[in-house]
Amino acid sequence: MANDVFSPFQVNYSPLPGCIRDEEICTSKDPRFEMDETGFLDLFSPVFDQEAKKGDESFVNVPQINASDDWMQYKDVVLPISEFSKHLKDKPITSFSMASWDLFNNYDKRLRTPREVEEEEDLNDLSNVGEQKLSTGEILMVAAERFIQFSTNKVDGISMFIHPYGYGSSLSGLFMDDARDVELVHLLLASAEYVGTQQFDLATKLISRCLLMASRDCGTPVQRVAFYFAEALQEKINRDSGRRIMTSNYSVKEKQGKKGLALGTNNTFLTSHQQLPFFQVTQFAGIQAIIENVKTAKKIHLIDLQIRSGIQWTALIQGLADCPIQRLKITAVGTCDQKYIEETGKRLLRFARSLHLPFSFKVVYLTDMTAFKEDVLNIEADETVAVYSNVILRSMISKPDMLENLMREITRLKPALMVVTEVEANHNSPSFVDRFIEALLFYSAYFDCLEDCMEKNNEYRSILEGSYFGEGIMDIVGGDGEERITRNVKVDVWRAFFRRFGMIEMELSESARYQASLVLKQFAQGSSCTVECNGKGLTVGWKGTPLHSLTAWNFSLYA
Repeated sequence: MANDVFSPFQVNYSPLPGCIRDEEICTSKDPRFEMDETGFLDLFSPVFDQEAKKGDESFVNVPQINASDDWMQYKDVVLPISEFSKHLKDKPITSFSMASWDLFNNYDKRLRTPREVEEEEDLNDLSNVGEQKLSTGEILMVAAERFIQFSTNKVDGISMFIHPYGYGSSLSGLFMDDARDVELVHLLLASAEYVGTQQFDLATKLISRCLLMASRDCGTPVQRVAFYFAEALQEKINRDSGRRIMTSNYSVKEKQGKKGLALGTNNTFLTSHQQLPFFQVTQFAGIQAIIENVKTAKKIHLIDLQIRSGIQWTALIQGLADCPIQRLKITAVGTCDQKYIEETGKRLLRFARSLHLPFSFKVVYLTDMTAFKEDVLNIEADETVAVYSNVILRSMISKPDMLENLMREITRLKPALMVVTEVEANHNSPSFVDRFIEALLFYSAYFDCLEDCMEKNNEYRSILEGSYFGEGIMDIVGGDGEERITRNVKVDVWRAFFRRFGMIEMELSESARYQASLVLKQFAQGSSCTVECNGKGLTVGWKGTPLHSLTAWNFSLYA
């Protein structure tokens, strides 16, 4: 039992299909993604939303793609999936449509496995789907194809629905709900294009139509997520045009101080933990990595940077129950909800006593992470330290002094390992277009997951979509400059950042990977949750769209 979280998991482990043990780090195939993300070092400048500066010499220089470039030279990156793309190279293409096609095309490649690609009879025209309903991902792709088709033919957003390429011809093979959703996403993309070029009057007309077709509380996942994106676009118009009329009761600046970026200790978090597979997959795989690295220690000191409900540590306590340890100590570092953190400690203490595991719990409450110091943790010389960071570092990207201080102090601790779970998305691009599309793909996958995993009348689903995801969408799309606090970056950016502190990535064991696969079997919709190897870590997603990453790190002696 010492080796695994649950005793039933004591079997012969084998790696997940497709996992690799090489030390190579996967990188994006899209040069513009790399260019935007390598600009992560510029986070430590107080100025945001400007073009990425020249990166640190430790980064690989990536050639910049300009809107005036011949985009066909990037044909190895841009592989359109429809027949119309054969003559796309002969058409004028805007920087927006070029960017959106690259992003959507890379997204489409993630939707299908190689076997599915081989078995699919016709990949050249997603519009000809006959009597088969489309998934959320396919709806996005059809809408993207339709948008590019109109863009290359210079059809403006107002006349697109009476154009020969319009509704009747390109959507006639779809179910009514699917056709409505495709049109809705098309409207969103056109609206975003006009917002990006500051054609606010045209954008406002399209956004009004989006809001009529979308739905906040009911409807398909596309209709629900489109509602929040339409509101966010209108908010950006209000800001950029100097208007202060709020189209919703939602102000980015007002909201950002009321609630943290991640779910807290409330029932919404507990419900999402129980019903959505992502959280348990990353938690159990991460806990397995911790157990494997500290199980021989006599005194274990675990530092949790945002403990929330602490439900995950019941598995750690159970996994260490048979180990000959003298004490497990958990220090919960928090900047809010001190009362709930203390209640979490009491629950864990009772659970540890029931298993006769020596256990202590301490709360370190800070005003913010600039106050995080080694001496507040009371680490003893004979303790083996582990650090657990679950979707917290991203909240400090917009506050680089906090992030720098936290990582510098953690480095001084010389922990046996640090387990990091983060959002796997690029919402930090200085390009509004890229940021908008990345957010649309990311949140659409989450709304699709909620549709499959939660009942429609579940009150916590409404809270997740409105208060948490809606806030994130509003912040990414509607916010600007220093007001924008949601700045997720992908795992390769974190890798580059961690190297600055002498951190060395540890390969997750086959046991940790196997834990992830076993967790998925506990969920009715677990087969839709994808777990893939990424370098030495894992990425967890929904129907091919990556949503979270999991990595483990130790620290070099010279750091």
